[in-house]
Amino acid sequence: MDIIEKIIEVLSQVKESKTGQSVTQLKMIRDLKVEADNLHLNIYLPSADYEFKSELYSDVHDVLLKAFPDKKIHAHFINKSAFADAPNLLLPQIKNFVAIASGKGGVGKSTVSVNLAIALKNLGFKVGLLDCDLYGPSVPTMLGIQNERPKVQTIQSQNKLIPIDVHGMPSLSLGNIIEPEQAVVLRGPRLAAIIKQFFQDAMWPELDYLIIDLPPGTGDVQLTLVQTIPLTGAVIVTTPQQVAVIDAIKASNMFLMEQIAVPILGVVENMSWFQPLDMPDKKYYIFGEGGGERLASLTNTTFFGQIPIVEKIRERADSGKVFEMQAGEFYAEIYKEIAQKIDKKVTLRNMVMAPTKKVEQA
Repeated sequence: MDIIEKIIEVLSQVKESKTGQSVTQLKMIRDLKVEADNLHLNIYLPSADYEFKSELYSDVHDVLLKAFPDKKIHAHFINKSAFADAPNLLLPQIKNFVAIASGKGGVGKSTVSVNLAIALKNLGFKVGLLDCDLYGPSVPTMLGIQNERPKVQTIQSQNKLIPIDVHGMPSLSLGNIIEPEQAVVLRGPRLAAIIKQFFQDAMWPELDYLIIDLPPGTGDVQLTLVQTIPLTGAVIVTTPQQVAVIDAIKASNMFLMEQIAVPILGVVENMSWFQPLDMPDKKYYIFGEGGGERLASLTNTTFFGQIPIVEKIRERADSGKVFEMQAGEFYAEIYKEIAQKIDKKVTLRNMVMAPTKKVEQA
């Protein structure tokens, strides 16, 4: 549990006098930030003449000071309902946009994206999967749909892409539009146009989560994404190797830039160890140890868990049979636990933070 989660847990004890409900449930606490010994937060009031203002301030201040005696509490009132946030006008039917990112290629980010989407779906959520890794769109291969094409439907004189339905999970990828062996050679403006088309010209259904598989690094695709939709947050994927962690820090810092301001939900460490099928008790730490936890600590966020190298998972991804993963399998349980942690973090994020704003284009 990171410090923001601990703060939210503590503040959930504070009840709003008029309704008797928790101030976190009512989304009255927003903009939490911890900087060294200072704890900053805003208290959103329903009106300027709110009658329990002093009482609420004292309750919040006292409970935080008791739980965090080494912190200086900076609480400020905002005379605006926390529910009066700017709506998602482009795709209002999608509740949460979660980007899966990495600093460098080869860390298994796309594998994590696909299996995480499946794990969230198995938990009962409505989930879609968007492959924005335009230079290396591998999602169609893993889903076994590399030979399928999205249908085009004319709606109000406009052609709209219909995501491919894969076992009840809608998916879009450039890999389903171009030929499998076709090289993708695109400059920035064309890359941006394709990304925008995936959102503006696609008929996405009602979803709890749209999982977005990003290319590695901090380039045109990432910038276009934050200019097009309000990302709920990003999950950073790394291996334990220091080389991967160094680049993952750069990817994280891009999301945390003041003009972008996308929350880092947490870190997933992939390829944590190799576990042979014939020796399940053996663990070989091929890429070292502790990279994911170091990255989570450096970015002051949650460490969601470790995923080992398992031969069966590689075979299923290569053969397009990722949906054959059964509940109760070792690997399935790992992803289930990570998916549950991500859902919890998204719920907390939406409780205490305003929706991310799209980055305005210069």
